[in-house]
Amino acid sequence: MLLNHLFAKLLLLALPALPLSCSSDSGPKADKPKAPKPTAAQDTTRHALDGYFLFPIKPGQPNLLAASMGELRPNHFHGGLDIKTNGTVDLPVYAAADGYISRLKQSSFGYGNVLYITHPNGLTTVYGHLNHFKGAVAQELLRRQYEKRTYELELFFEPGQFPVTKGEVVALSGNTGGSAGPHLHWEVRDAKDQQLNPLQWGGFKEIQDHVAPTVVMAAVEPLSIDGRVQRRFEKRLFTPTGAPGTGFSVADTISAYGTVGLLLQAFDRFDNAWNKNGLYRVEVQVNGQPLYAHVINGIGFPDETREVNQHIDYEYLMTSRRTFEKLWVDDGNQLSIYQVGPSKGKLRVEAGQVYDVQMRLFDAYGNVTPLHLVLRGEQPEYWQTRAAAVRKPTLRYDVLRNILRVTVDDTTRTAPNLTLLRGSRQLQLRPSYTDQSRTVYLYDLRAGLPEFMRFPGITNDQRFDRVAAIPAGEEQLFANNLVNVVFAPRTNYDTLYLQTGFKDKTWTIQNPRTPIQQAMRVTLKPAEPVADKPHAAAYLIRGGTASWAGGQWDGELLSFNTRNYGQFRILTDTIPPSARLVSRAGGLTFKVSDNLSGLASYELEIGGRFRLLRFEHKNSTLFTVRTDTLGPALRGPARLRLTDQAGNERVLQLNL
Repeated sequence: MLLNHLFAKLLLLALPALPLSCSSDSGPKADKPKAPKPTAAQDTTRHALDGYFLFPIKPGQPNLLAASMGELRPNHFHGGLDIKTNGTVDLPVYAAADGYISRLKQSSFGYGNVLYITHPNGLTTVYGHLNHFKGAVAQELLRRQYEKRTYELELFFEPGQFPVTKGEVVALSGNTGGSAGPHLHWEVRDAKDQQLNPLQWGGFKEIQDHVAPTVVMAAVEPLSIDGRVQRRFEKRLFTPTGAPGTGFSVADTISAYGTVGLLLQAFDRFDNAWNKNGLYRVEVQVNGQPLYAHVINGIGFPDETREVNQHIDYEYLMTSRRTFEKLWVDDGNQLSIYQVGPSKGKLRVEAGQVYDVQMRLFDAYGNVTPLHLVLRGEQPEYWQTRAAAVRKPTLRYDVLRNILRVTVDDTTRTAPNLTLLRGSRQLQLRPSYTDQSRTVYLYDLRAGLPEFMRFPGITNDQRFDRVAAIPAGEEQLFANNLVNVVFAPRTNYDTLYLQTGFKDKTWTIQNPRTPIQQAMRVTLKPAEPVADKPHAAAYLIRGGTASWAGGQWDGELLSFNTRNYGQFRILTDTIPPSARLVSRAGGLTFKVSDNLSGLASYELEIGGRFRLLRFEHKNSTLFTVRTDTLGPALRGPARLRLTDQAGNERVLQLNL
């Protein structure tokens, strides 16, 4: 187990009158940004690509976007444009420029049926969620599917195999994979697979945008232990008034102190569309000096796209369902979209100073909305307000970055000290403030992890549930008698204060409010032997739902890789999947289901010959492909074989 020995050193020091300040988080009031890291998008000049690409759906006609490049999605930035297809499928999809089909893939997840066209300038356009491919490449795909006896397949091609010309119909639009409705997902990528914003080269006449971004909410958050916003160590939200284009402002001056960060919730709209899209660029100036900017011209795929979890306030999203963009570069964030100086966009607020904050929000068509707010520096000191109700003392705590924040409900006239304990050592924490009889205590965990917390009037010491500090940037191992976890160098964005536990046959590893970048390796150690190991696996438990995590057995240990924190159980699945024929109109359609682990493979044979089936997980259907010219006719004896993730198999006999 990882142990932090700094705690013992700290306990030998005299306690200051106020909680320790975090000088390493401090930054200048505002500074001139350094030049941003070069991105692939900057290597392609606007004049070279203005008009180069044809709009791939209904070119030359008015159209609408369902999503823009860089929108904030779960665990990724949206990598391109979602083009509306009138709520239908099978619209012609046109090659955006001359080139050749370099890759295609068919899958029930992600981009579904997706096509890649590489162009002479080295860029590649990507066409996702397709219903069907067109031309000779479609026949080659069908041949290879029968050769390998699978629908789900990815193929790569050499230049010259399947050339296409600009404006050629290469596919029909669809609703395959992870699509929530019919549309075309369209991307531009460079040779390094970075996703580039197609609107950065002047936009398209098919898409009109005269609507400036809208501000929903602004927030200010303390980032250092001496930081305060409205005298409190917590994020404070403010609702600006105003209008898109004209501008928004927060009416009241916001008191603050220490190192703070600004956050923003906003969206953009295109003409004649009500769906909310992402922003293209955000700039922040303080007292007329640049502090922060980011621009969504390009996102590295796949390495950078998951960095969205550090660009936003991930924990707040998971608890409130509200998405805030951090207008600073947080520790562990490796995105190259920023323009910041040494403070990385963090603002240091001093007592007695006034900070005039001007933000500007841009969309890709040049529409801009200003946002104005004012901060005033106010020196923190202990203050208290009392609630009328008398409460029995109760203690709770949370961890905000490196800071332990303990809140105690207590109605004593003078707030007592909180005691942190580790072994035989004790540390007295004085209160920072008391708000409605709730006293807040702050402690920097980089000084060491306590084991218990003690407060007068509470009989039992409260155990601190963070068992280790896991630094980011290098492989780390945590082990106890319940679980082993191997953290990859980029599993965590920043230092993780790890929670683990085991109760009611359920392992807890941290909590789902913590994001993961790179998968970790988990080994569970069951308290009792598992009888049916071939059908037993690890499952992620969320909201009463079990999701397959898999795993390999080594004796009595079960190991698996995961990109999720939360609760895990070992469950046994012995029930095979099921299917029923629901339609024979124009082909065969089966409804499939599985009680636990989920469908892993499927195969249809008619008269002993393989017949291709297509699977769509979002509606749990298997169906034959009407354009299939290689498979046997849908007549005679047939057999559908289904296998789930746990290895259970069911064979359905049919007579067509």
